Amino acid sequence: MEDKLVTLAILTYAKAQILKNVLENEGIETYIHNVNQIQPVVSSGVRVRIKESDLPHALKITESSAWLSEEVVGGKSPKLEKVSNKVLIPVDFSNYSLKACEFGFNFAQNIGAEVVLLHVYFTPIYATSLPYGDVFNYQLSDEENVRSILQKVHADLNALSNKVKEKVASGEFPDIKYTCVLREGIPEEEVLRYTKEYRPRIIIMGTRGKSQKDIDLIGSVTAEVIERSRVPVLAIPENTPFKQFSEAKRIAFITNFDQRDLIAFDSLINNLKSFKFSVSLIHLSDVQNTWNEIKLAGIKEYFQKQYPQLEIYYDVVKNDNLLSSLDSYIKSNHIDIITLTSYKRNIFSRLFNPGIARKMIFHSDTPLLVIYGRPN
Repeated sequence: MEDKLVTLAILTYAKAQILKNVLENEGIETYIHNVNQIQPVVSSGVRVRIKESDLPHALKITESSAWLSEEVVGGKSPKLEKVSNKVLIPVDFSNYSLKACEFGFNFAQNIGAEVVLLHVYFTPIYATSLPYGDVFNYQLSDEENVRSILQKVHADLNALSNKVKEKVASGEFPDIKYTCVLREGIPEEEVLRYTKEYRPRIIIMGTRGKSQKDIDLIGSVTAEVIERSRVPVLAIPENTPFKQFSEAKRIAFITNFDQRDLIAFDSLINNLKSFKFSVSLIHLSDVQNTWNEIKLAGIKEYFQKQYPQLEIYYDVVKNDNLLSSLDSYIKSNHIDIITLTSYKRNIFSRLFNPGIARKMIFHSDTPLLVIYGRPN
């Protein structure tokens, strides 16, 4: 039975021809059809169509092709380097940072990567270089305070490194290569800057979890990094009941029926191919709608063809109250990790509106994995 054709994009004729050439150079058979079948001459765009089985490959190509980048259409987009074989763990010397280290070291061992422990510190001198920095009102005499801060930061980082060595020696942490990095600045900005420079495979960050007050700096830092990072981010609450990814048996993947979810799902499976787990596709809906279940069933069928070895379920979760509905689903279905795609106007945007970011980060003891999807 032949693959049916699916529409990859609707573009101007000129751009469609470029995309057709790009895809066919990669061995993907491509067709261009008019959108306006009645008056094709005045059609505002054409459909670029491919075989359904080629869709994951084609989506990855269009995601990385220069002609689709902001630079081509008039903006400026930084050139992305090849992903390095590193697991980045931002630390602030808290207990939940140590939990992230435990999880991160085990994860790195499973995928054959090395670990980078990154700590960002903030000094009065750095503060006065920021806009409106004069409100800090620091004088030259505060250089002594800066030296004191640096001494404490180095002492704390050495203490963390020694604790890691102890856990490696005791067998709690695997014996893998790791390095410690210090940077001065605003934590979330420096984490993102490091990510752009070195392109780690994943960022693993610790959070307090639902039993703690959501006033800690790491909460806002984690929310900001999750929202802006193009690298997958895994937020690990301090009270997560397991120590490594291999213990996670069921992952919930939140979909908003956006085509970019296909890219995120493909990235999820490829990044986690060292692990065995089942996936629950879930959609959050305010109202009862049979069409949502039909669409979920279709997505499941498509993914099942692409990943026949994967056990896949699907559910529509009634969105009366986002956090409580999600929490109830997690408990009743024994979900170990929540996964969602970060792109504009999807469920992620609703989660990370002002005031909601911390609620999500501190909502439960379930880890949250966020995978970047190209924005509109």
